[in-house]
Amino acid sequence: RCRAMSEDQRLWAVRGATRAAANDPEKVIEATKELMRELMSRNQLEPAHMVSCVFTSTPDLNAEFPAAAARQIGLESVPLLCAQEIDVPGAMRSVIRVLVHYYASGDHEPAHTYIGDAQKLRSDLHAAQ
Repeated sequence: RCRAMSEDQRLWAVRGATRAAANDPEKVIEATKELMRELMSRNQLEPAHMVSCVFTSTPDLNAEFPAAAARQIGLESVPLLCAQEIDVPGAMRSVIRVLVHYYASGDHEPAHTYIGDAQKLRSDLHAAQ
C-alpha cells in the first residue's frame, strides 16, 4: 500500500549493501536488519513512503531470505522481493544488496548505504560510507 504522491514529491530509488558474517539464518537476518535500519535512517524513510524493496544475495547465502528481516523491522505492508545475484567469478561473497523505491520531496538526495566490507563495491560513492 503506497501513500499518494503529493505535488512536491517524486519517486526515488536508493541502493545499499552489506555482508553477512556466515550463511546462517541469524547472520543473514542480523546483517539485513542493520543495512535496512541504516538506509532508512540516512534517508529518513518510513514504511508508508516505501513503494518496494528488491533484495539480492550472492549464491553462497541461501540460509534465509533477506526480506524476512525487513518484515521483522516493520515493513509488513511494503512489497518485497528476493533474488540471487549473478555468480560472477572473483566477485565479493556473502553480500546482501537492496534497491528501495520510495517517495520523498523533490529536493531529496538519496543516501546510498554500503556497510563494512561492502563499501568496496561502490568506492565511487564516498557519501555512502
